[in-house]
Amino acid sequence: MTSRTRTVIFLAAVLVAAGSVVYLTNPAIIPGSTSDYDRTTLTIVDDETGDTLARVDARVADTHAKRYTGLSDTESLEAGEGMWFVHDSSDTHAYVMRDMDFPLDIIFVAENGTITTIHHAELDPEGTSESDLTRYRGTGKYVLEVPYGYTDEMDIEEGDRVVLD
Repeated sequence: MTSRTRTVIFLAAVLVAAGSVVYLTNPAIIPGSTSDYDRTTLTIVDDETGDTLARVDARVADTHAKRYTGLSDTESLEAGEGMWFVHDSSDTHAYVMRDMDFPLDIIFVAENGTITTIHHAELDPEGTSESDLTRYRGTGKYVLEVPYGYTDEMDIEEGDRVVLD
C-alpha cells in the first residue's frame, strides 16, 4: 500500500468519525430526540364536581432524552400550553429547573390521572451547579409542566384529575 493510499484511507476514516460525532450529538437528527415531539390535549377536571377546569395543549416527553431536556429549549409558554412527561412506571420522581428561562408549575399525576402533587417551581440562581439545583419531588407516572401560577389561576388542586383526550 502506498503512502498516498494510506493517507486517503486515513482521511476517509476521519471524515466518517467526524460525521458520526455530528450525528450522535445533534438532537435534530437522533431518532427519538427532543426535536420530534408528539402533541396531546389534556383536560383537567375538578374531582368533586366533574367540571372542566382547563385544557392544555402539551408536547409529549416520552423518552429519556426528551424528559431530560424538558422545556429547557423553550423560551416561554402561553396559558394552556405545557409539556406532558410520560414515565415507564409510577414512582417517585424529582424534577429540576435545569437551563430554564421561566418558572413553572410542576404537576405530578398518578397512573389513574389523579393529581398527587403541585409545585410552584422558581428558577434557581444563575450559576447553580447541577448537584445544587432544587429538586421538586412527587409520585406518579406522569408530570405536567405548565406556566407558573396556572394551577392557581385555573383553580387546579391536588386530587383533581387529568384526562387524555
